[in-house]
Amino acid sequence: MRQDEAQGAGTVFGDFVAGTVWADVAAQSHEAKRSILNFFATALGSANDPAVTAALRTLLPFSGAATSTIIGRSERLDAMCASFLNAISANLLDFDDTHLDTIIHPAAPVAAPVLALAQAREFSGRAVLTAFILGVEVECRVGNAVSPGHYARGWHITSTCGVFGAAAACAKLLGLSADQISNAIGIAASQSAGIVENLPSAAKNVSVGNAARNGLFAALLAAEGYSASPRAIEGPLGWARAMGDEPDMARLTGSLGKTWEIAKNTYKPYPAGIVFHAVIDACFELRASLNQRIDNIASITVQGSALLLARGDRPVRNERDARVSIHHCAACALLLGAAGVTEFADATVFRPNIVSLRQKVRAMLDGSLPDGAARVIIQLTSGETFEKVVMEAKGSLADPLSDRDVEAKVRDCARLGGTDWDIDRIIDGVWRLDTLADVASLMRVHG
Repeated sequence: MRQDEAQGAGTVFGDFVAGTVWADVAAQSHEAKRSILNFFATALGSANDPAVTAALRTLLPFSGAATSTIIGRSERLDAMCASFLNAISANLLDFDDTHLDTIIHPAAPVAAPVLALAQAREFSGRAVLTAFILGVEVECRVGNAVSPGHYARGWHITSTCGVFGAAAACAKLLGLSADQISNAIGIAASQSAGIVENLPSAAKNVSVGNAARNGLFAALLAAEGYSASPRAIEGPLGWARAMGDEPDMARLTGSLGKTWEIAKNTYKPYPAGIVFHAVIDACFELRASLNQRIDNIASITVQGSALLLARGDRPVRNERDARVSIHHCAACALLLGAAGVTEFADATVFRPNIVSLRQKVRAMLDGSLPDGAARVIIQLTSGETFEKVVMEAKGSLADPLSDRDVEAKVRDCARLGGTDWDIDRIIDGVWRLDTLADVASLMRVHG
């Protein structure tokens, strides 16, 4: 038995998180800033969404001291309630960052509680960045250890693994000892939940919000002396096996501190499930080839992996369905030449010409294509066919969004969300996060 297996993953993570200092993670800080900037974009875009407003109305009567801001709004709640709200708003549009190996959206469950706690306790930007990077590392390693079976079995991996990242990050921010951090991670294991079946509904966002809030709660309980098994993740009756998985210990704790999962993070150009981006890109290219002959399309065949079909071969009843629909992604890209937030809103989803084109789309399995790739074949009424394969979609590690692209996304989402926050100040503040003495300055409504 290896030493880390004998110790328990909680002990290994506890030692790692407690012992890591800014100098160890500084090289990862730019990617962390990109992730946090993308987090602000998506949270600002949903700031006034009915789901956020309803959750705010629900939590407001039960909130403690109003220390932490709801991003894009003027209201404040206590740190745990703010963590919940900011995590759900960052996840609502399906526009958040993506760790492609696991399909975890790392920032929402980790950035939300870290920023809420930092605002409440006046922590520095450098402390926030350090904690955030470590939280992302833990959540994605837990996800790596149980992928792909965990998600395929129906567990919503951002929620179920995000709670571990939130716990580790908040415990680091609080300055807990290695043993306390291990306990926080173990406590998080008892609060992990979220199911894929709920993806087309707001219930999906509840589990993401809980991951953020419960992770902070786990860290606060550990700070007060609560304990947990150091093998709560991988033990014989632990989290992984209870979820149905035999964890891969090498992916859980191997090379810890030598490789960094945040370096594998990606950012979406389209507010849809990441596996649909190749479909959209292929349709954009085919649209140019068709030269205004969209009305002559007889059929559209989209081929891809089992994951693509499992996620997106579905009827479209609302805008949430549209964001995880092969048929809608193909239809809006071909007919409108765009796939922004507007193209996934109800007004577009139910346009008669979009509905009609969606009905011409069929999805087919091609086991030779990897996850994230797609082939689109269009046949015209004349019998002429057009085909395009996209192996690496825009926004992937092979074709990443630039820093300026991410900034533009913040501005676009802020306009969508109708916020009066000073967006230039947010963008500048995130890029300078490691220089801020108190992160509360970043979280103010106005400068």
